[in-house]
Amino acid sequence: MHKLSRGHRDKVQQFMAITGTSEKVALQALKVSDWHLERAFDIFYNQPQVKTVTDSRHLEELYNRYKDQYADMILVDGISLLCNDLQVDPQDIVMLVLSWHMKAATMCEFSKQEFIGGLQSLGVDSLEKLRERVQYMRSELKDDQKFREIYNFAFGWAKEKGQKSLALDTAIGMWQLLFAEKQWLLVDHWCQFLQVRHNKAIPRDTWSQLLEFAKMVDPALANYDAEGAWPYLIDEFVEYLKENGIVQQNS
Repeated sequence: MHKLSRGHRDKVQQFMAITGTSEKVALQALKVSDWHLERAFDIFYNQPQVKTVTDSRHLEELYNRYKDQYADMILVDGISLLCNDLQVDPQDIVMLVLSWHMKAATMCEFSKQEFIGGLQSLGVDSLEKLRERVQYMRSELKDDQKFREIYNFAFGWAKEKGQKSLALDTAIGMWQLLFAEKQWLLVDHWCQFLQVRHNKAIPRDTWSQLLEFAKMVDPALANYDAEGAWPYLIDEFVEYLKENGIVQQNS
């Protein structure tokens, strides 16, 4: 390996382990990204000159492995098999990230176009290569912009077909999954508040604004602005926190 500092050497090894590329490609991506690992991953996976060319025959074979017996789609059984092949739990957040790459319209199903298009966007055409991308997909959640996109995608993906709002139980499950990544300290209180006080489906506005609230307002609510344009449900949540002594009244 080239003469590099220990820190740079570690990043090259990490990059090679996750992407399965050569040292030369790893060095190229890391130098261009000024040795920022996440940025180097973006360069590697998003620039056509370094992206792997996919084989359409292999993609077709992969799709047929998971396709439903009676419908030209991948449904629950196929997704369970895919999870088993990837050695991830079906509830693992990486399956949400994969669905985001596939631009999947609905949870627990992939159309042929979604599945093949998603794998092409990831530059993979085999199970082996897709397994190698799992770690990268996890790393995408650490990127604030990508996390926001995945978070907003999750609303449409998780709601039932034909519904405008997201069922409360589903919303709570998704929030617990997503905010486990961002470690929002109030997520459990938020979920309890909804079950006790709201008990209705969640509209898109509340879904998207909650991420802004979690990012902008500190858990003690010291910088919460009662005159801010938050949805009424978030304002009620703040009152609930104060009434129950979870935060101080004068916060």
